[in-house]
Amino acid sequence: MKTLIRLSSVIHAVITAFFVGAALILIVISANIAWQALLHEGLGPNGALGVIEALGLLAVAVVAVQIAQTIGEEEVIRSAQISAPTRVRRYLSRFMVVIVVALAIEGMVAAFKAVHENMTFLLHAASILIAVGALLAGWGVFVRFNRDAEELEPDAMQEAKQEDSKLQ
Repeated sequence: MKTLIRLSSVIHAVITAFFVGAALILIVISANIAWQALLHEGLGPNGALGVIEALGLLAVAVVAVQIAQTIGEEEVIRSAQISAPTRVRRYLSRFMVVIVVALAIEGMVAAFKAVHENMTFLLHAASILIAVGALLAGWGVFVRFNRDAEELEPDAMQEAKQEDSKLQ
């Protein structure tokens, strides 16, 4: 069983490396799109649209880096078994912050592009932003209910805080 747990940590480390690699590729592509937009379109509205498209890719790169960091810290460094309510809340909250922020940025990028290119896509952008609100509300409900469960295990928070010392 210990061999499987070690193998799991190695697999998580490889996955973390792939996420970081993907983020670096997205950063390079984003920089290239922004540069090309400014080079060919200048500082006008079309250049701005290219830069905004680049920002959308950067948001995805941030998501990839944050997911890599979360997986690396939780699964490789801490080797934490996600079972206590405190750990579940912390683990999911890290993912939710990244996803909500990235989707909000993507929704804003989509709205900006729709306003300047094709107004029929504004409904799609609005649906993304409504979904962000629903995710945020659902996450708040989860945190609230999970907080009640945490009170049943007061030692779990102390244990989770002690695990944080591995990261410093």
